[in-house]
Amino acid sequence: MNFLLSLWTWLEIGLMSLLGFIVQLALAIVTWPFDRRRYVTGRCLRRTAWMSAKLTPFWRFGVHGPVPKQLASRTVVVSNHESNADPFLISHLPWEMKWLGKASLFKIPVVGWSMWLAGDIPVTRGDQNSAKGAMAQCVRWLAKGVPVMIFPEGTRSKTDELLPFKDGAFRLAIEQGADILPLAVSGTRRALPKHSWRFATSRGLVTVGTPISTQGMTLADVERLKALARDQILALRSTLAPLTAVGPE
Repeated sequence: MNFLLSLWTWLEIGLMSLLGFIVQLALAIVTWPFDRRRYVTGRCLRRTAWMSAKLTPFWRFGVHGPVPKQLASRTVVVSNHESNADPFLISHLPWEMKWLGKASLFKIPVVGWSMWLAGDIPVTRGDQNSAKGAMAQCVRWLAKGVPVMIFPEGTRSKTDELLPFKDGAFRLAIEQGADILPLAVSGTRRALPKHSWRFATSRGLVTVGTPISTQGMTLADVERLKALARDQILALRSTLAPLTAVGPE
């Protein structure tokens, strides 16, 4: 049964992605002349991800706790990374953010095209030139008042332990005078396990932390800023864990 439902889920996500891309492309033609922040095409992609999650028979995703209606104009959002299902969950939040993502995702037909239309930012892992270019794009979005979304672990953790945080998001925030906003996700590791194409029943939740101001910080404070964000994420995740626990199938 899991095999058949997993096939159905991939088909559903594929069809939703295609439909979302068609709508997004039409919106781009109409809105791009005056929508410099690509807000409309970005929100279209996030709502497509939200709807895909709602239609997935395995997932019960939602937001836990209070959520600000909008973010400060300069905000770098950071989250732990459990699964490829994380973007479907985080897309339940009501703000538009430009996501830093693996360059390989942008090469996937339809999905990659939608990410490009939304203004998301490709980066090649381990390539310094790519990383510099990606950070430059993040700077441009922040200058336009659009938050950026970065997974500071750089990849999905295989266990419940958070991987070490990379410096990029925190250097960016300090250099641009942006707030760091920690998020925590829980329950998505089971939703779509790493290196598996099969889905599993999961209760996924995302919760929003407290913004951390970088006012007065210099690059010498990167490690302290990373620690502050990491501590928040760990604390937030611990509040979600009892709510996302799922018994054996």
